[in-house]
Amino acid sequence: MDIAALVAWVVTALGGFVLLARWIARGGIRQQRGGPTRLPAPVVFGHFLLAAAGLVLWIVYLAVDKDALAWISFAVLAVVALLGFTLFGRWLPVVRATAPDAGAETPAERHLPVPVVAAHGLFAAATLVLVLLAALGVAG
Repeated sequence: MDIAALVAWVVTALGGFVLLARWIARGGIRQQRGGPTRLPAPVVFGHFLLAAAGLVLWIVYLAVDKDALAWISFAVLAVVALLGFTLFGRWLPVVRATAPDAGAETPAERHLPVPVVAAHGLFAAATLVLVLLAALGVAG
């Protein structure tokens, strides 16, 4: 279960990195000052940094096998999930909206590939469940 959680977390992180890079490349940071983006940079980067910190904690847990680290990783991951749901909730109306006017700047998040967003969310949910099961000691 521990290794399955690690694999799911790494796959989730790779998808998240693709989304972050695409958002930055399409002007997500630049759009923070009165631009059309609906994704606040502190939430975007907080989600990314906490997820990375949680992954590092999980790797340390795998190395030292201290139950407290598994639970701390789960708690960090739960906060990451809440931030992710916030971002998803702010992204949905943008992707569902009709095409913007020809002269208007489009929000950076409109360019996020829907399949990558979906896969990122599914793997994130699986990661959360696997980390919880591992912390509970199920199948371990």
